[in-house]
Amino acid sequence: MSDNATPVLEMVNVVKTYGAGDNAVTALKDIDFYANPGEVVLVMGPSGAGKSTFLTIAGALLKPTSGSVTVSGINIVEANERDLPDIRRERIGFVFQSFNLLEALTATENVTLVMSESRGGSPHRARELLNMMGLSHRLKSLPKNLSGGEKQRVAIARALANNPDLILADEPTANLDAKRGREFMLLLKQIAVEMQKAVVIVTHDHRMREIASRIVWLEDGTFRVDVATTKDPVCNRVIELEGAPNLEYEALRFYFCSDACKVLFEKEPMRYAGT
Repeated sequence: MSDNATPVLEMVNVVKTYGAGDNAVTALKDIDFYANPGEVVLVMGPSGAGKSTFLTIAGALLKPTSGSVTVSGINIVEANERDLPDIRRERIGFVFQSFNLLEALTATENVTLVMSESRGGSPHRARELLNMMGLSHRLKSLPKNLSGGEKQRVAIARALANNPDLILADEPTANLDAKRGREFMLLLKQIAVEMQKAVVIVTHDHRMREIASRIVWLEDGTFRVDVATTKDPVCNRVIELEGAPNLEYEALRFYFCSDACKVLFEKEPMRYAGT
């Protein structure tokens, strides 16, 4: 961590144990984590590794057994329970795998519903956010009339509604095809860099590595050093990033198992980049 950086999210010596005695299960084991403004941090790992517990604690939805968790300078472990809903609403934006839009409300109403007046929330801001997401023609549309990609953009607008410092995303590309997934990835990166938000993503999607500032691997409740890998877009082999042939295409960097795959990509980039 940079000496000059003040983390938006900081977790120190966090432990989470469920149950007691012989039935106790420790989901997180003395973990440290931080996320700074302007960066995208991926949390990856196998099923059952503790990723859901990590995200729930980071989002002030669950308190750890021990350790400290700070969001925007607020210690959410020591915070009064009655203050936590305001902290979640005003400091943290959530993007869910299943979108979690209310089907009876329009796109604008879904965003307006969560807005806090103390953070500058208003229907006008909701429309501005949806316009920024390219949804000016969908302001009055119900979720049932939106595509998967459009629903995810409404979900991002909702996450940004109260201008939070921290964006938490749970498997955000799981319900999107390759093209929409790539568009979403670029949008998250843009939000992090241009709006100086800390974006933390829990995912199994190796494509997300291409927008990551850092990648951490959670396994058996503990973070470990992750060997940076990705999938070759041509042959789909999982490869290590270090030393791999690579190139940049439309603001994303692609890595290849060999120069031969790189040449194939250069000949037909739209075929392999998911555009």
